[in-house]
Amino acid sequence: MHDVVVVGAGPVGLMLAAQLAQGGADVRVFERRAERSAHSRAIGIHPPSLDALAGVGVRDAVVAEGRRITAGVGRCGGRDLGTLPLTRVSPSHPFVITLPQNRTEELLEARLEQLSPGALRRGVGVRSATAGEDGMSVQTEDGGELSARFVVAADGGRSTLRDAAGIAVRRRTHPDTYLMGDFPDDTADGDLAVLYLEPGGVVESFPLPGGVRRWVARTSELESDPSADRLARLVEDRTGERLEASRNTMLSAFSVQRGIAERLGRGRLLLAGDAAHEVSPIGGQGMNLGWLDAAALAPLVLAALRDGTASRPGAGIDAAAFARYERDRLRAARRAALLSEANMALGRPSRGATLALRNATIRALVRTPVRGAVASAFAMRWS
Repeated sequence: MHDVVVVGAGPVGLMLAAQLAQGGADVRVFERRAERSAHSRAIGIHPPSLDALAGVGVRDAVVAEGRRITAGVGRCGGRDLGTLPLTRVSPSHPFVITLPQNRTEELLEARLEQLSPGALRRGVGVRSATAGEDGMSVQTEDGGELSARFVVAADGGRSTLRDAAGIAVRRRTHPDTYLMGDFPDDTADGDLAVLYLEPGGVVESFPLPGGVRRWVARTSELESDPSADRLARLVEDRTGERLEASRNTMLSAFSVQRGIAERLGRGRLLLAGDAAHEVSPIGGQGMNLGWLDAAALAPLVLAALRDGTASRPGAGIDAAAFARYERDRLRAARRAALLSEANMALGRPSRGATLALRNATIRALVRTPVRGAVASAFAMRWS
């Protein structure tokens, strides 16, 4: 009988497992993929997440390896609309860190191995998790079976365990599609994040470690055969910046949907990360939102294990504490979804009077005291 089985070794599953292992829990993590994805995917790490990473001893490595973004600038037609400084969003972390997700996962996995050697099993998926009197029976896809006091589904937006438990998800599909890629940084923007709010659609630009810059361009439809040449043309047409397609190191096309579970657990099956809430990656909310789930959930699970509640038939996490956790995290997910949707709306094609009004509004926001609240929202200080 293990204390906790975590299903999914993405950034959220690894973070939660490390927190539980650090608290003395006997943890096992199962990941269907035999190898970590080479795509860097999520890159932005916000101040609240840096606080959570500090709790498992990973923050210093993340900050040392990552790139610090201290401000974002909006541009249109070659002119700056205004700058949004991030230096006051957090006393301890006056910046957002960018680091490729695969490297962040490496750091979390190494920390988990230090805390609980052999806890992670790659290449082994979980087929089902069924409730018993005092725990869960877990069946793996390789024919294995084990028991755990709790199972946490951190297996993504298409979570099989969540669906098997009958937990409904409220979904919404958005029309927005994007093309994303990493190229050597030949701009003069340094540590600035840049949002090109152009008539043809948004282009986002973020610095990464190693002299690399990520470019994200809105497209009219999902690219079925994405190419670095296509992304380079979109960026040059809208911004004037020239990218060398032959030096592209990562490329991805994606569409956007929103999915928020109606509840974050059933009995001893708990949800975290995208299994609990999937939001648009525009704005960098998703991974950070999942980490904050983990930071709030781990103490509840550890408390149930320590006081013996988890060993009692029919019991689990304290009901009142879990209700507060569920209410707070679902509220945070809805706010994150609204913010990401506002970001998408801001970047849709716009011309004429609509474009002029949008640009005037942005100029006003970054030149008044309201900009502090806007910066805090983008840095997830509310979550």
